[in-house]
Amino acid sequence: MLKVAVVDENPNRAEMVAAGLREAGDVELLTLASTSNLLRNLVAFAPDVVLIDLDDPGRDVLEQMFEIGRVVERPVAMFVDRAEEGDIQRAIEAGVSAYVVDGLKPGRIRSVLDGAIARYRAFENLKSELEETKGALADRRDIDRVKALIMKRQGVGEDEAYRLLRDRAMKERRRMGDLARSLLDADSLLRGDKS
Repeated sequence: MLKVAVVDENPNRAEMVAAGLREAGDVELLTLASTSNLLRNLVAFAPDVVLIDLDDPGRDVLEQMFEIGRVVERPVAMFVDRAEEGDIQRAIEAGVSAYVVDGLKPGRIRSVLDGAIARYRAFENLKSELEETKGALADRRDIDRVKALIMKRQGVGEDEAYRLLRDRAMKERRRMGDLARSLLDADSLLRGDKS
Protein backbone atom coordinates (compact mmCIF):
# COMPACT_ATOMS: atom_id res chain seq x y z
CA MET A 1 0.00 0.00 0.00
CA LEU A 2 1.34 3.38 -1.02
CA LYS A 3 1.07 6.12 1.62
CA VAL A 4 0.40 9.44 -0.10
CA ALA A 5 0.12 12.85 1.52
CA VAL A 6 -1.93 15.25 -0.59
CA VAL A 7 -1.46 18.95 0.14
CA ASP A 8 -4.07 21.14 -1.53
CA GLU A 9 -5.81 24.28 -0.30
CA ASN A 10 -8.66 23.74 -2.78
CA PRO A 11 -11.01 21.08 -1.28
CA ASN A 12 -12.69 20.22 -4.60
CA ARG A 13 -9.36 19.70 -6.32
CA ALA A 14 -8.04 17.73 -3.34
CA GLU A 15 -11.01 15.37 -3.57
CA MET A 16 -10.43 14.96 -7.32
CA VAL A 17 -6.82 14.04 -6.62
CA ALA A 18 -7.82 11.64 -3.85
CA ALA A 19 -10.38 9.99 -6.15
CA GLY A 20 -7.78 9.65 -8.88
CA LEU A 21 -5.37 8.02 -6.44
CA ARG A 22 -8.00 5.61 -5.14
CA GLU A 23 -8.83 4.57 -8.70
CA ALA A 24 -5.15 4.04 -9.48
CA GLY A 25 -4.54 1.49 -6.76
CA ASP A 26 -4.19 0.63 -3.12
CA VAL A 27 -3.30 3.86 -1.30
CA GLU A 28 -3.52 5.28 2.18
CA LEU A 29 -4.20 9.01 1.98
CA LEU A 30 -3.63 12.00 4.20
CA THR A 31 -5.17 15.18 2.83
CA LEU A 32 -3.90 18.48 4.18
CA ALA A 33 -5.79 21.67 3.33
CA SER A 34 -2.96 23.98 4.31
CA THR A 35 0.80 24.26 4.16
CA SER A 36 0.93 25.50 7.75
CA ASN A 37 2.47 22.88 10.04
CA LEU A 38 3.19 20.90 6.89
CA LEU A 39 6.47 19.45 8.09
CA ARG A 40 5.08 18.28 11.42
CA ASN A 41 2.08 16.64 9.71
CA LEU A 42 4.27 14.90 7.15
CA VAL A 43 6.68 13.59 9.76
CA ALA A 44 3.74 12.20 11.77
CA PHE A 45 2.17 10.50 8.72
CA ALA A 46 5.48 9.29 7.19
CA PRO A 47 4.24 9.12 3.60
CA ASP A 48 5.94 7.26 0.78
CA VAL A 49 5.35 10.24 -1.48
CA VAL A 50 4.07 13.81 -1.08
CA LEU A 51 1.78 15.36 -3.68
CA ILE A 52 1.40 19.13 -3.49
CA ASP A 53 -1.16 20.89 -5.66
CA LEU A 54 -0.97 24.69 -5.68
CA ASP A 55 -2.25 27.56 -7.73
CA ASP A 56 1.00 29.49 -7.48
CA PRO A 57 3.91 28.27 -5.33
CA GLY A 58 5.48 31.15 -3.46
CA ARG A 59 8.93 31.42 -1.99
CA ASP A 60 7.62 30.32 1.44
CA VAL A 61 6.31 27.03 0.00
CA LEU A 62 9.62 26.36 -1.75
CA GLU A 63 11.43 27.06 1.53
CA GLN A 64 9.20 24.41 3.12
CA MET A 65 10.19 22.02 0.31
CA PHE A 66 13.84 22.45 1.29
CA GLU A 67 12.94 21.59 4.88
CA ILE A 68 10.80 18.62 3.81
CA GLY A 69 13.62 17.34 1.63
CA ARG A 70 16.05 17.47 4.56
CA VAL A 71 13.77 16.06 7.24
CA VAL A 72 11.18 13.82 5.58
CA GLU A 73 13.40 12.51 2.77
CA ARG A 74 10.56 11.47 0.51
CA PRO A 75 9.76 12.07 -3.14
CA VAL A 76 7.65 15.16 -3.74
CA ALA A 77 5.43 15.74 -6.78
CA MET A 78 4.25 19.31 -7.21
CA PHE A 79 1.36 20.29 -9.45
CA VAL A 80 0.94 23.99 -10.15
CA ASP A 81 -1.47 25.97 -12.30
CA ARG A 82 1.22 28.36 -13.52
CA ALA A 83 4.93 28.86 -13.13
CA GLU A 84 7.15 31.89 -13.31
CA GLU A 85 10.59 31.79 -14.89
CA GLY A 86 12.97 29.97 -12.57
CA ASP A 87 10.24 28.27 -10.49
CA ILE A 88 11.01 24.82 -11.87
CA GLN A 89 14.71 25.20 -11.15
CA ARG A 90 14.05 26.41 -7.60
CA ALA A 91 11.59 23.56 -7.04
CA ILE A 92 14.08 20.93 -8.24
CA GLU A 93 16.80 22.48 -6.05
CA ALA A 94 14.34 22.29 -3.14
CA GLY A 95 14.02 18.53 -3.66
CA VAL A 96 10.85 18.31 -5.74
CA SER A 97 11.05 15.13 -7.83
CA ALA A 98 8.28 16.00 -10.30
CA TYR A 99 7.05 19.50 -11.17
CA VAL A 100 3.97 19.50 -13.39
CA VAL A 101 2.57 22.77 -14.74
CA ASP A 102 -1.11 22.89 -15.73
CA GLY A 103 -1.28 19.13 -15.98
CA LEU A 104 -3.32 17.73 -13.11
CA LYS A 105 -5.61 15.11 -14.55
CA PRO A 106 -6.88 12.27 -12.34
CA GLY A 107 -5.78 9.61 -14.82
CA ARG A 108 -2.18 10.88 -14.81
CA ILE A 109 -1.69 11.25 -11.07
CA ARG A 110 -0.43 7.74 -10.39
CA SER A 111 2.03 7.74 -13.30
CA VAL A 112 3.42 11.11 -12.19
CA LEU A 113 3.81 9.82 -8.62
CA ASP A 114 5.52 6.65 -9.87
CA GLY A 115 7.86 8.84 -11.94
CA ALA A 116 8.59 11.05 -8.93
CA ILE A 117 9.39 7.99 -6.81
CA ALA A 118 11.68 6.55 -9.49
CA ARG A 119 13.49 9.87 -9.95
CA TYR A 120 13.87 10.29 -6.19
CA ARG A 121 15.34 6.78 -5.84
CA ALA A 122 17.74 7.37 -8.72
CA PHE A 123 18.89 10.64 -7.16
CA GLU A 124 19.32 8.99 -3.74
CA ASN A 125 21.40 6.23 -5.37
CA LEU A 126 23.61 8.86 -7.02
CA LYS A 127 24.06 10.65 -3.69
CA SER A 128 24.99 7.39 -2.01
CA GLU A 129 27.49 6.51 -4.75
CA LEU A 130 29.01 9.99 -4.50
CA GLU A 131 29.46 9.63 -0.73
CA GLU A 132 31.04 6.20 -1.19
CA THR A 133 33.39 7.59 -3.83
CA LYS A 134 34.35 10.53 -1.61
CA GLY A 135 35.04 8.09 1.23
CA ALA A 136 37.15 5.85 -1.00
CA LEU A 137 39.16 8.83 -2.24
CA ALA A 138 39.73 10.04 1.31
CA ASP A 139 40.83 6.52 2.32
CA ARG A 140 43.20 6.35 -0.65
CA ARG A 141 44.71 9.76 0.17
CA ASP A 142 45.24 8.83 3.83
CA ILE A 143 46.66 5.41 2.96
CA ASP A 144 49.13 7.04 0.55
CA ARG A 145 50.20 9.53 3.22
CA VAL A 146 50.77 6.75 5.76
CA LYS A 147 52.68 4.68 3.21
CA ALA A 148 54.96 7.67 2.67
CA LEU A 149 55.52 7.95 6.45
CA ILE A 150 56.32 4.23 6.73
CA MET A 151 58.67 4.40 3.76
CA LYS A 152 60.51 7.37 5.24
CA ARG A 153 60.73 6.08 8.81
CA GLN A 154 61.43 2.43 8.11
CA GLY A 155 63.40 2.80 4.91
CA VAL A 156 61.22 0.41 2.91
CA GLY A 157 59.70 0.56 -0.55
CA GLU A 158 56.10 1.37 -1.40
CA ASP A 159 55.00 -2.27 -1.76
CA GLU A 160 56.48 -3.18 1.63
CA ALA A 161 54.90 -0.11 3.27
CA TYR A 162 51.52 -1.11 1.86
CA ARG A 163 51.96 -4.70 3.07
CA LEU A 164 52.87 -3.51 6.57
CA LEU A 165 49.81 -1.26 6.72
CA ARG A 166 47.53 -3.97 5.33
CA ASP A 167 48.85 -6.58 7.76
CA ARG A 168 48.33 -4.22 10.72
CA ALA A 169 44.77 -3.45 9.58
CA MET A 170 44.01 -7.17 9.28
CA LYS A 171 45.55 -7.90 12.67
CA GLU A 172 43.45 -5.14 14.29
CA ARG A 173 40.39 -6.02 12.18
CA ARG A 174 40.06 -2.46 10.95
CA ARG A 175 39.57 -0.91 7.58
CA MET A 176 42.84 0.36 6.12
CA GLY A 177 41.42 3.87 5.71
CA ASP A 178 40.40 4.01 9.38
CA LEU A 179 43.79 2.73 10.51
CA ALA A 180 45.54 5.23 8.24
CA ARG A 181 43.55 8.12 9.77
CA SER A 182 44.43 6.93 13.28
CA LEU A 183 48.11 6.73 12.40
CA LEU A 184 48.03 10.19 10.82
CA ASP A 185 46.32 11.59 13.93
CA ALA A 186 48.93 9.94 16.17
CA ASP A 187 51.76 11.28 14.01
CA SER A 188 50.28 14.76 14.15
CA LEU A 189 49.98 14.55 17.95
CA LEU A 190 53.55 13.34 18.33
CA ARG A 191 54.87 16.13 16.11
CA GLY A 192 52.93 18.65 18.21
CA ASP A 193 50.66 19.91 15.41
CA LYS A 194 47.95 22.14 16.81
CA SER A 195 45.56 21.65 13.88
